[in-house]
Amino acid sequence: MEERMTAYRTIVVGSDGSESSLKAVEKAGALAGDGDAKLVVACAYYPSDPKELGDAVDQLKDDAYQITGAAPTYEILRKARERAVDAGAKNVVERAVVGAPVDSLLALVEEVSADLLVVGNRGLNTLTGRLLGSVPSDVARKSASDVLIVHTVR
Repeated sequence: MEERMTAYRTIVVGSDGSESSLKAVEKAGALAGDGDAKLVVACAYYPSDPKELGDAVDQLKDDAYQITGAAPTYEILRKARERAVDAGAKNVVERAVVGAPVDSLLALVEEVSADLLVVGNRGLNTLTGRLLGSVPSDVARKSASDVLIVHTVR
């Protein structure tokens, strides 16, 4: 029986919808497909200002979901899932996570017991454009799992 090199069972990849992050998603999708691993595609977002959000939610009632910051997130996740599947991933889960990219990705890695975290080298911009430090170097330093930094921008 030939020993397999890829021991990864669960892979997490972050995307912000940018072409750069989608290249990381494709690489993660190909890895997941090759190793029959589960791929968790994540997108981090910040909810809008709580005070403004409260007022708007009161006025909008059932349509409030459209302004809570998650609507574009699901579009990003759908696109990322398509790219991952095209690259070979068979088992893809979409996750919208709230907060700073580094913290939310690391928390997700722990939650799903991922053994590999894939990020692009450009850094993941959040939807609000706030980048807290360099995502690749921060996750590489703090992650308990292996980290693959894909050279999406040379």
